[in-house]
Amino acid sequence: MLFLKSTAVTKAPGIYEVDIAAKPPGKTFGVFLATDPDNPPQALLAGLAELGFRNTHQQSYIHKDKGKVLDLHFHKDGSDLFAGWKAEECSVNLAAIDTLFGNVGIKVAPRVMSLAEAYA
Repeated sequence: MLFLKSTAVTKAPGIYEVDIAAKPPGKTFGVFLATDPDNPPQALLAGLAELGFRNTHQQSYIHKDKGKVLDLHFHKDGSDLFAGWKAEECSVNLAAIDTLFGNVGIKVAPRVMSLAEAYA
């Protein structure tokens, strides 16, 4: 999900990259993080849990620049069909995500994935 250019620079302590993305039609967003496994962003991870996001995937790897990376994916169920978010849930959840990441100095830009990306 994330294209990580380098582990030499972080967006915030323990965070290399962040992606807030939804599969089409784009109402239910996931949080995708590339983190430093030796210096995890504990406060941010706790904040995601408090917002109701649960970890659905994690994978460790060594980046091409030899840095260690832990990819984490988070999802929050909604009350719409197939556990998606209704429009009002989407607004509330995106505002909460914006505030959480803003508190650590990261500006997020939610996006809708292409069909090829979403179902690859």
